[in-house]
Amino acid sequence: MTTSQFVRRRVRNARWRKSRPQTATLVMVGSVLVAVAIAIAWFTGHDPITTFFTHLYYFQEQPPTWLRVPIAVEPYLWVFPAALFLLVLMVMKVSPQPRPWSRVLVVGLLAILTVRYVLWRSLTTLNLSTPLNGTFSLLLLFLELIVMGSGSVQLFLMLRVRDRRREADAYAHDVICGHYTPSVDILIPTYDEPEFILRRTVIGCQAIDYSNKKIYILDDTRRPEIRALASELGCHYLTRSDNRSAKAGNLNHALPRTQGELIVVFDADFVPTRNFLTRTVGFFQNPTVALVQTPQTFYNTDPIARNLGLEDVLTPEEEVFYRQIQPIRDGAGSVICAGTSFVVRRQTLEETGGFVTDSLSEDYFTGIRISASGYRLIYLGEKLSAGLAAENIAAHALQRLRWARGTLQAFFIKSNPLTIPGLTLLQRLAHLEGLLHWFTSISRVGFLLFPLFYPFGIIPFRSTTAELLYFFLPFYLVQLSVFSWLNYRSRSAVLSDIYALVLCFPLAVTVIKVMLNPFSKGFRVTPKGTVSDRFTYNWNLALPLVILFVATAISLWLNLGNTLLVTQSSTNSFRGVSLGWMWSLYNLIVLGVGLLILLDVPRPSTSAWFSLRRTVRLQVNEQTFWGTTTMLSEEGAEVSLTQANLPIHPGESLPVKVDLMEEELTLLGHMVVSASDASPKVRVFFDPLPLAAQRALIEALFCRPGQWTSRQTPGELRSLFLLFRVLLKPRVLFNRKVDIQAIAVAQS
Repeated sequence: MTTSQFVRRRVRNARWRKSRPQTATLVMVGSVLVAVAIAIAWFTGHDPITTFFTHLYYFQEQPPTWLRVPIAVEPYLWVFPAALFLLVLMVMKVSPQPRPWSRVLVVGLLAILTVRYVLWRSLTTLNLSTPLNGTFSLLLLFLELIVMGSGSVQLFLMLRVRDRRREADAYAHDVICGHYTPSVDILIPTYDEPEFILRRTVIGCQAIDYSNKKIYILDDTRRPEIRALASELGCHYLTRSDNRSAKAGNLNHALPRTQGELIVVFDADFVPTRNFLTRTVGFFQNPTVALVQTPQTFYNTDPIARNLGLEDVLTPEEEVFYRQIQPIRDGAGSVICAGTSFVVRRQTLEETGGFVTDSLSEDYFTGIRISASGYRLIYLGEKLSAGLAAENIAAHALQRLRWARGTLQAFFIKSNPLTIPGLTLLQRLAHLEGLLHWFTSISRVGFLLFPLFYPFGIIPFRSTTAELLYFFLPFYLVQLSVFSWLNYRSRSAVLSDIYALVLCFPLAVTVIKVMLNPFSKGFRVTPKGTVSDRFTYNWNLALPLVILFVATAISLWLNLGNTLLVTQSSTNSFRGVSLGWMWSLYNLIVLGVGLLILLDVPRPSTSAWFSLRRTVRLQVNEQTFWGTTTMLSEEGAEVSLTQANLPIHPGESLPVKVDLMEEELTLLGHMVVSASDASPKVRVFFDPLPLAAQRALIEALFCRPGQWTSRQTPGELRSLFLLFRVLLKPRVLFNRKVDIQAIAVAQS
């Protein structure tokens, strides 16, 4: 066989492997077909199926005594949920942050209530009176169990949370004292990110307090301006002739061309703090440690918070993952490599075959392969770098859909965490939770659709008010109360629901597509460094939500009418109808907020503005003025002055010399007065900065150790209030003038 024939055969075999039906696809399709066949048999009166569901119906009508509301306690049904609510409030008061004892108590209580709810929900609330009702009822239960299955695994894993900050303190001492300073290569893969974003990252990496390091730009687009940037800043530049295997291929291409004992990877938009290596390198003194992952945080506001006008209120979406999920993953030995801001041992990476190339989530599966080889991945929950969040809702959607596709490709590659040899049962369980998470988007779509069927007599959930108070309310109330406490105040349950709703339809479609054809789409980079001077609406994402909003409004009206009829009727055949209108009302509220999220507000500047206080001396026309910065960025500053006798009037612009006293940095620019009261403010716009000034300013803005702090999410009641406020006072109507003025100031 000739070489060309061998290559052609390898290509044909690879195409066959990707095109043939996979086991996971066959299992999913087969399960759906079996369920459809059973439903058809039930509708057509097939005797064994009909008999089975008839017996199940009678069991639902006459459940065991322990699944009924005791008659003796019916007048006092409110006491049980109230007592549990007070108990968890007391625990959270005594232990504001979860501790081992309080976490075990709360998780144990919630686990008991979950089991109690699932038994009641499965054995008494199904409506099997007709095949149509029964099909919808069983489907709703299945969608609920997907969500509860993922949540139950999380609850179990919460008992093993790890916090390695004290461990990092001990290891950092050896690095600072010079007892352990292995060579480090910092790799910055880039595809089409703008030069100014990459400049920020390289300067931040060069500012890291660690001498034994080399910095490499891995340019996958072979751009002359990026080569020139590397030369200007004094770092190494690597490129290749093709873009095969995207980011993973780019990193693998760099491995044999670098020599450091440790490898650090930063995405092109992530800027590290000066102590990044001081806090992470020491862990590698333990020969079993192969990778240290740190959190991702962002120096700009995510598009959901910005579009709602809640920039200073909502926490970024990733906070839940890095403040709750990663610590419990660390306890289970299943830390997720997140693709940026991590350190990995070169020897281990080479032993395990480099970065995985057969999935969009090369980081995730590289970590799995390292873990399966017997090495440890650990998570240090300190914010040691910050990057750019998606800048509009379309980019946000692109990023999440790529994550979903990449993660779910686990079912179709060798690095499947459920089957790869070498992982423990606990590790597989943790990874299973991560895979189940994406299927909850299908459940979310179902929860939006099911109330629409109530007006047509389809009642998938049957329950009396007494049953809801006795079985459902205790479970729901405790879960709602402890939700943000368990995730360290990173996200409330109400706001989590809003974030999940916005992309539930495209995510559900993506999940189904991946399970049917996992490798149909390639890698697409999230756009960064964009600007906009107008409001834009994302109709592609909004269309299903608009249709559903109208349908839900109609359904709510009809459900209210049905509820009145049932209330006046003496029959109990439609037990549960009243739940339909409450369900529709809640869906209508969250859909309304979701539609507002899809309206992107203007972003007039590519620079991030920080609330940073620095003493400033301004020299204008040989006069000196003192003040304090209220906002600072790479392009300018807002300064509150201590005196009012300014030589210019509002709207005028004069050259100015700016001294940032703490940074010992002098900058030139022009200033515009933005207020003329007793304590005036001026806006200063910097002239193009020399390299030394750029370095100093970027280090002051992005590289200060400890500058990236964690905010606390609003509580559940305040979250509800915020949603109502957003609905009644949408930003597009009431803040439009302010936004346009901001654009004009930036463009001046």
